[in-house]
Amino acid sequence: MTKPLIRKPSGEGVALAARKIADILPPTPLLPLEVEGQTVWCKAECLQPVGAFKIRGGWHRLTELSDEERQRGVVGVSSGNHAQGVAWAARRLGITAAIVMPNDAPAVKLANTRALGAEVVLYDRPGGEDRDEVAERVCAERGATLVHAFADPWVIEGQGSAGIEIAQQMDAMGLGGPDLIVTPCGGGGLTAGLALSCPDAAIVPVEPEGWDDIRRSLADGEIRRVAADAPATPCDSLQTPGTHPINFEILRERCPFGLFVTPAEVHAAQRLAFEKLRLVLEPGGAAALAAVLAGKVDLKPRTAVMLTGGNTDAAAFAKVLTGTD
Repeated sequence: MTKPLIRKPSGEGVALAARKIADILPPTPLLPLEVEGQTVWCKAECLQPVGAFKIRGGWHRLTELSDEERQRGVVGVSSGNHAQGVAWAARRLGITAAIVMPNDAPAVKLANTRALGAEVVLYDRPGGEDRDEVAERVCAERGATLVHAFADPWVIEGQGSAGIEIAQQMDAMGLGGPDLIVTPCGGGGLTAGLALSCPDAAIVPVEPEGWDDIRRSLADGEIRRVAADAPATPCDSLQTPGTHPINFEILRERCPFGLFVTPAEVHAAQRLAFEKLRLVLEPGGAAALAAVLAGKVDLKPRTAVMLTGGNTDAAAFAKVLTGTD
C-alpha cells in the first residue's frame, strides 16, 4: 500500500490548491442572507459539480500523485461526498478509484459515486465495522494510495481553497476578508483547511448532536471519539468516529470552541435555505447555517457560513420541506 508522505498541510499548499481549482472550476457563489438584521455570507458549495466541497480535496490530492501512484489507483473512504469528489477527479485524470462506503449510505450518493466510474466497496457501519481497517485492507491488496476523507495534508489544503475564494469574493465587494467562518464539521478536514486559508478569521466547527467529538476535543484539549451508542442523525456526511492528530493540531490552535445542532435545527436550516436562497441542502451541509439561525453563534461584521453539500434524495428532502421528517 502506498500511503501519503508525512508532511504538514500549509497555507502555501492551500494557495496552490486554490490556483489548481481555479483552473478547472468557477468559484461557487457567496450569497447574502439576512439573519436578525445582520448580513451573513453563505458559500454555496452545494453547487459544485458533485454537489459538495469535497471535489476540492479530491482534485488537489489526485493531481499530486506520481505517475506510478496513478497507475496503482486510489482508495477513498466516505459516506458519499468525498466518494464523489475522488471519483470525479479520478475519472478526469484516468485513475482507477475504489471507494469504501457504508452500506447505509444514502442511495443517491451510492448511485452517483458508481455513475462517476468508481468501484464501491461496502462496509457494515451499523454493525460496527471499522471503515479505516477496510480501506487499509483494500489498499494493501491492490497497492493503491489511500485518499483519506480528512486526515490527508493535500485533502486539507484542497478543502481550504474554499476559504481563498471567500476572501477574494468579499474583497471584490469591498468588505475585506472574513472575520468569522462557521462551518459544518465531520472529521475536521474542511475546518482545518479554512483555518489555514483564513488565518485572521475565527473558525467555528458545527457538528450533529451526539457526534460532536471535535467540540468535546477542543474543550478537553485532547482528541475524544464519538460514543459507541451515539444517536442516529440525519447528517450522514458528518458521521465520523473521531478526528486525527493532523487535523486536531490545527483546530486546537485556531478554533476557540465547537458547537452542535439538533436534527430539528438542521431541518429548519434546510427549509430556510430553500425558501430564501433557493438552494437544496443535505442535512450535514446545513449544519453551520442551523447553528447561526438557532442563535448559537455571536455573529461578526463579516461572517461567512459554509453550505457544504446538497446530495439528498427527493423523497427525504420533500419530507423536510413539508415538516413530515
